[in-house]
Amino acid sequence: MCNKVNMKNSIIKILIAVSLFACGQNPSSANQDDSKKEFSKNVKKPSHNQISKFIPDSYEVLDSISGDLNLDNYTDLILILKKHDEENTSDVIENPEKRPLLILIGKDNGGYELAAKSNTTVYCYNCGGMMGDPYQGVTINNGYFSVEHYGGSAWRWSRIITYKFSKSDNHWFLHRDGGESFHVSEPEKSESNMRTKKDFGKIKFEDFDIFEDKE
Repeated sequence: MCNKVNMKNSIIKILIAVSLFACGQNPSSANQDDSKKEFSKNVKKPSHNQISKFIPDSYEVLDSISGDLNLDNYTDLILILKKHDEENTSDVIENPEKRPLLILIGKDNGGYELAAKSNTTVYCYNCGGMMGDPYQGVTINNGYFSVEHYGGSAWRWSRIITYKFSKSDNHWFLHRDGGESFHVSEPEKSESNMRTKKDFGKIKFEDFDIFEDKE
C-alpha cells in the first residue's frame, strides 16, 4: 500500500512540475514559486458571509484557493463546489454529478464578484475508477490556474487542465490539457499526452468540457 501511495505522489509531483513549465516557469524560479505558494497560504481565508451567496442550496465547498487570477494585485478566489450527497447520486456513466468551479474576483472593498463559472472543468466523484475520487487539487500562479486529477486501476492516468488569463480579452482561456498514463507493473514506462492551443484553438474557460472525449 505504501509503495502505491509513494508512486502516486511521485507522479503528481512530476505533473505539477510540467504544469509550471507550461506557465513559463523554469527550474531557477522554483524559489519564487514557493514564495507565491506561501503567499496564498498566508492570505486570510474569506469568511462564510463573503462566499455564502455564491453557494447554491444543496451544495458545499469541496476546495478553495486564493491568488491573483486577473493580474490586478487584488486577492481572488477559486471555489470548487460539490453536492452534499454526491457520493450517493453520482453515476459516472449516466449522471456524473457536476462540480462547479467558480472564479471570484477580489474587489477593493474586500468582497468578491463572480467573474466566470464552469460545471465541466472538474471530474465527478466517481470518475477516477478504482482509485476513487480523481480530484487532486487546484493551483494558482500569476494569472494561470490548474486543476489536477489522478485515477485508474491497473492503468493509471493523470490529467491537468490549465487556464491562462488574457488581459486583452479580460478572460481565461484553455492553455494546456493533458497528463501521463502508465501500467502499475511498469510505472517507468509512462506515456505523455499533452495538448496546447496549437491543437485545440482558442477555448474560453466556460466552453471547455472535461467529459468530452479528446480527439
